[in-house]
Amino acid sequence: MTTTYDPFHPTYFDQNDLRDELTRVFDLCHGCRLCFKFCTAFPSLFEMIDRFDDQDSARLTPAQQDRVVDECFNCKLCYVNCPYIPGQSEWNIDFPRMMLRAKQVRFRDQPRKVSVRLTDQAMGRTDLAGKVNSAAAGLVNKAIGTPGSRTRRLMQAVTGIAAQRVLPPYARTRFSTWFKRRKADGSRGQNRVGSDQAKVALFPTCMVEYQNPAIGQDLVKVFERNGVDCSLPEGQRCCGAPWLHSGDVDNFVRQGRKNLAVLAAAVREGRDIVVPQPTCSYVLKKDYVDYIGGPNAEAVAENTYDTSEYLWKLRKDPGTTMDETFEGDVPEATTYHAPCHLRAQNIGYRSRDLMKLTGTKVTVVAECSAIDGTWGLRAANYEASRQVAQKMVRAIQAAPGDEVTGDCNLANGGIREETGHEPTHPMQFLARAYGIPAERD
Repeated sequence: MTTTYDPFHPTYFDQNDLRDELTRVFDLCHGCRLCFKFCTAFPSLFEMIDRFDDQDSARLTPAQQDRVVDECFNCKLCYVNCPYIPGQSEWNIDFPRMMLRAKQVRFRDQPRKVSVRLTDQAMGRTDLAGKVNSAAAGLVNKAIGTPGSRTRRLMQAVTGIAAQRVLPPYARTRFSTWFKRRKADGSRGQNRVGSDQAKVALFPTCMVEYQNPAIGQDLVKVFERNGVDCSLPEGQRCCGAPWLHSGDVDNFVRQGRKNLAVLAAAVREGRDIVVPQPTCSYVLKKDYVDYIGGPNAEAVAENTYDTSEYLWKLRKDPGTTMDETFEGDVPEATTYHAPCHLRAQNIGYRSRDLMKLTGTKVTVVAECSAIDGTWGLRAANYEASRQVAQKMVRAIQAAPGDEVTGDCNLANGGIREETGHEPTHPMQFLARAYGIPAERD
């Protein structure tokens, strides 16, 4: 048995070694039970072990172990709350990483159904889907815009994406197209803090690039107002999280190396990397270092920031500042959904802190949407995802906020589906508070 979360370790992909490690960790989790409330994986694990008189986790079959792996959607909240994480306890437990290891071993060792392979491809090739679907946005949005329709049921049969899941529409004008046109026109937002005080390279993510460019547009304008010069390096791709979460390490590494070459070059030019989606910023900060490694990965990780994290850094660091004059629309109360993959970065609730500067009263909802990358989009997980999300739904419905905000576009889609609210990104909230009007697609 080897306790390792290093994919370069010689026993990392050894099936028997993995099974022994799962037994060890499952036994410790069964004795602790602190994480019973986060997802169905832990209650299922505890119930299966409790069936045995001696409550021995070694009695679990490989199929039962795999059930736990399948029910884990890698929100990472168990890691945030675990008292036995590496560096903090001799038990050295990183449950989310162990679940990823299990998925990766299974991906390499076990034959997968054709339907599963098709779903993995549909989920992983986000850039291909984005380019095709944004080019025909009118037709595509009409086809995917009605959950449960005949078209969506056919789509589910082919791609494995749940027919009932509300999907974000594709934009006619991609974010990169807007950004290039704006640069060519020489346009720039008003600088309210004086001279430029920072330079960043944007990693917009496929969600902003193809589906919600309004987030990127407001991000650029808010940053320029605060004296931040923004660039958009050529050659970026999806961060690769869908490949990683399905267990396909090879495709993840291949895609990640291309991004690292582009982003590390920007860092060497003196730019920080800013990311408006938490799953993707987590990948740049953590996963590229773990699964690819090397100087480029280290440089990118050390200089990558969430959007609100970066603005808060400007406000707090000596020699830099932030414009705190808010002359636009500010709601009396705001509900802020804190995404799991942002909480896992241990940077605090910076979006909440920024919004409070505007004078709004912020209520934080720190419950999981159970979308988590692509897990909640899959038809096989749809009902379980909705069940887990009900705690989030109840908290949002009970909050006094006139407006709902959230950093994660995928989680915001789940909020929209379950509550009817139309969440906005914190950068959009700040743009309206500054009085910056939204652009029309």
